[in-house]
Amino acid sequence: MAAADNNSNRNGNSNSNSSSKPKIVTGSAGYVLEDVPHLTDYIPHLPTYSNPLQDNPAYSVVKQYFVNVDDTVAQKIVVHKNSPRGTHFRRAGPRQRVYFESDDVHACIVTCGGLCPGLNTVIREIVCGLHHMYGVKKVLGIDGGYRGFYARNTVPLTPKVVNDIHKRGGTILGTSRGGHDTSKIVDSIQDRGINQVYIIGGDGTQKGASVIFEEIRRRGLKVAVAGIPKTIDNDIPVIDKSFGFDTAVEEAQRAINAAHVESESFENGIGVVKLMGRYSGFIAMHATLASRDVDCCLIPESPFYLEGPGGLLEYIEKRLRENGHMVLVIAEGAGQDLLSESIQSLDKQDASGNKLLQDVGLWISQKIKDHFSKQNKMVINLKYIDPTYMIRAIPSNASDNVYCTLLAQSAVHGAMAGYTGFTVGPVNGRHSYIPFYRIIEKQNKVVITDRMWARLLSSTNQPSFLSAKDVVEDKKEEELSTPMVDEMEYSDDNLEKKVVSYTC
Repeated sequence: MAAADNNSNRNGNSNSNSSSKPKIVTGSAGYVLEDVPHLTDYIPHLPTYSNPLQDNPAYSVVKQYFVNVDDTVAQKIVVHKNSPRGTHFRRAGPRQRVYFESDDVHACIVTCGGLCPGLNTVIREIVCGLHHMYGVKKVLGIDGGYRGFYARNTVPLTPKVVNDIHKRGGTILGTSRGGHDTSKIVDSIQDRGINQVYIIGGDGTQKGASVIFEEIRRRGLKVAVAGIPKTIDNDIPVIDKSFGFDTAVEEAQRAINAAHVESESFENGIGVVKLMGRYSGFIAMHATLASRDVDCCLIPESPFYLEGPGGLLEYIEKRLRENGHMVLVIAEGAGQDLLSESIQSLDKQDASGNKLLQDVGLWISQKIKDHFSKQNKMVINLKYIDPTYMIRAIPSNASDNVYCTLLAQSAVHGAMAGYTGFTVGPVNGRHSYIPFYRIIEKQNKVVITDRMWARLLSSTNQPSFLSAKDVVEDKKEEELSTPMVDEMEYSDDNLEKKVVSYTC
């Protein structure tokens, strides 16, 4: 981080600490609220204003305009009668009092990281939400990700400019990986007079947003920082799902259907489809379950082996003898430990800090071909399909469009209400404000000892490829770190605790 200049504002507020501590509020019966920061935490005596929504004709039919200040959302909704109330998050939505006057708001929007269906929809709805709900006229788009802040690249955004961008894939603002220089970014925010920052991106981007918030807080600036989580892999913890995921699963069906047609049309046909999923196999798992045409699904969380009894190659051979064809879906992060050629690249990372992966789809396709050519038992016809960038670049579907609208409007309501340093997302179906540290502390992953993965195994009839040691290790890992999106279920007979997927 570059040294601050001699300007007293850039040196920061001397009354603020170098970093904020988590805001934890406790109540009776084990109630815990993991609250988000507020501008008044470090700038006392800020004036408040009536929320313009109460005079908005669109909201005139709403019985209750505003969210109660004490409304919170429970992280766990399936509990035993004697269980503590557990962790809660602050409910998202408009508040009766706001901390910004409409004419004083100067907002900016930035998109970072890889592409994802729905980016343009979120941009559109932030701009339109600010304009139509709160009368905000000054909104800037930061061009090209984080580095756009200090490269002086901006795009004026109005409802007219963004009117139909939701029909396009990608992001009209451009994006990039890396380029995060906290001091330069906050200097730019301060110099431009920006007081609301909306940051759209994955876990790496949200880590950057957290650092930006801390620097803004250190300087004592009245700037609200709101994050909208974006990851096509659905690997953001705490929230139910990330935007673009439904679209990705739906589009993945096209690739799987093509692989199924190809494999079924040839004797001993094999269709191999590689889908996104660097660390988490949610797209591959859900696409497989939705398709019902897949014979084997491989994901990063579930180890597998090729050779020997019970191995993948033996299973493929068995499936071909039984059906005459098969479809294999593999997530991009699966089997990386088996790629001997990738050993030298395991420690290499891209600009966002993500591990650079070898193409496991090409590798496994070649392994299958080599196996059958050496065995000389049967002639196979293998087709490999990689729809990764086709899926990332399409516009969001109807479901994701609605979801993106809710995310954007919830973020706008939160920023106007003075909340800052938060990410917005649904927790058990209710949109909430979640502190950055909960979003970036770990990644959401498929639990292979969970019923959802069991459903997949039942659908494909594939072996688990797991040894007893693998199951024990996964259960230990699950006990140490229970996935945020899981719920707790207790049987009435023996009160045995079981982990159940939220999708059950």
